[in-house]
Amino acid sequence: MNWDDTTDTSAAERLVDSVAGREDQAVEAALRPKDLGEFIGQEKVREQLDLVLRAARARGATADHVLLSGAPGLGKTTLSMIIAAEMGAPIRITSGPAIQHAGDLAAILSSLQEGEVLFLDEIHRMSRPAEEMLYMAMEDFRVDVIVGKGPGATAIPLELPPFTLVGATTRAGLLPPPLRDRFGFTAHMEFYEPAELERVVHRSASLLDVEIEPDGAAEIAGRSRGTPRIANRLLRRVRDYAQVKADGVITKEIAAAALAVYEVDARGLDRLDRAVLEALLKLFGGGPVGLSTLAVAVGEERETVEEVAEPFLVREGLLARTPRGRVATPAAWAHLGLTPPRSQAAGNGQQDLFGA
Repeated sequence: MNWDDTTDTSAAERLVDSVAGREDQAVEAALRPKDLGEFIGQEKVREQLDLVLRAARARGATADHVLLSGAPGLGKTTLSMIIAAEMGAPIRITSGPAIQHAGDLAAILSSLQEGEVLFLDEIHRMSRPAEEMLYMAMEDFRVDVIVGKGPGATAIPLELPPFTLVGATTRAGLLPPPLRDRFGFTAHMEFYEPAELERVVHRSASLLDVEIEPDGAAEIAGRSRGTPRIANRLLRRVRDYAQVKADGVITKEIAAAALAVYEVDARGLDRLDRAVLEALLKLFGGGPVGLSTLAVAVGEERETVEEVAEPFLVREGLLARTPRGRVATPAAWAHLGLTPPRSQAAGNGQQDLFGA
């Protein structure tokens, strides 16, 4: 799963970014659960996956291909490793962007051992020729290797040992139906509840040999955006603060003080999130305002505001996307402690919300 002296929370290096950085990848290896019993959260997915793996082991067969979808940081890579461990098989890890040609995929598939698990992250970003080769590999455990070019080209069939493909995607809607239909088991990873994240924080603190009180874990969990990776990252930053500024024990007060240094507020918003909301509320009266105008107001690229800040603000009910532009909700005014204009307070803001 999921200390320097700077407090920079730019779009490139945000403390609340759910994408794994280099430090996260190193630490996650030590914090990852080894089996389904240790995995916290995703109760339905765990129960269903446990049945799939138990049945495959009982038959002495490889497990069905598995598709995991959901936001970054929710445990898709961890589950792929658990699948390999539960099946007693090795795992090969690659990603869609790394497979640009059908030959790249053929080289990987031809080197797989029987029963091996192939984890393909961001599977929706794989090239189309490789994707079409994958259809046959998943269904018939065979690929056709093209030798030569033009009229003289010939297809040489290559038999593959049975293997299990675990595909992970953050955008399941981009997967073509023929590929999606070839997965025997599909699961969507949901965001975590605060109580589940508290368990994640307690477990990680134990593995990191950090003393943490229940209210300290609750404070970190409440600011983690429903994502274990963010919870573990915040825990490490709070641990550093506790070691430097206190006696090393993480309490609610220590956690709140540490995260205030890193500009992560009680709801999990960071500097960029609040800058977007403040511009929307203070400069444009709560909207509607166009995305490009809003991006200029906060000094960020349009894509940064749309892809980095907005998803969480929308999910939290603080911002709405409408045909006329971005609109702040009453919860946004309340969160920043501001009073909405009289028109919005009277309910006219709801009219803007639907673009009327």
